[in-house]
Amino acid sequence: MLKSYLIVFFISMLPLVELRGAIPVGIGMGLPILPTYLVCVVGNMLPVPFIYLFARKILIWGYHKPLIGPFCHFCIVKGEKGGRALEAKTGRGLVAALLLFVGIPLPGTGAWTGTLAASILDMKFKDVLVACMGGVLLAGIIMGLASAGLLGALSGLFAV
Repeated sequence: MLKSYLIVFFISMLPLVELRGAIPVGIGMGLPILPTYLVCVVGNMLPVPFIYLFARKILIWGYHKPLIGPFCHFCIVKGEKGGRALEAKTGRGLVAALLLFVGIPLPGTGAWTGTLAASILDMKFKDVLVACMGGVLLAGIIMGLASAGLLGALSGLFAV
C-alpha cells in the first residue's frame, strides 16, 4: 500500500501531469479517495517553492548560453509578455486569476506553469503560495469527482 502511495506522490510532482494525472492513477489502483487526494496535494505543492525561487534565476543564467539560450530567451519573453497581458486584464485580481489558472484542470495549466509565470512576473511569494495551494485544492476536487464518476453522473441529470 505504501508503494502505491509513493507512486501517486511522485506522479503528482511531475510537470504537466501533476495531480491531474495522479488522482486517477490512485483511484485506478484502488486507493481510497481522501488519502490519495491529500498525498497528491502535498506532492503537487512540494516543487512550488523551488520553482518560484530558482526558475527565473536558471532562465536568466541560461539566457546567454549557446545551447539552451534560445529556449531560455523564449521562456522569459513569452512569460513576461503573457504575464503582463494577464496583469493588465486582471489588475488587482492577479492572485485570483492565478488560482483559477492553476485550478482548472486543462493541459498546460497547473502549479508548475502557474508558479513559473508568477516568478517571471515577480509576484509576492505569499500570494503565489496562496494561489497555487487554492488552485491545486480546486483541481484535486475536480479530478477526484471526475475519477469517482460523479461528474459523469451529474451530466445524466441534464441530458435532454
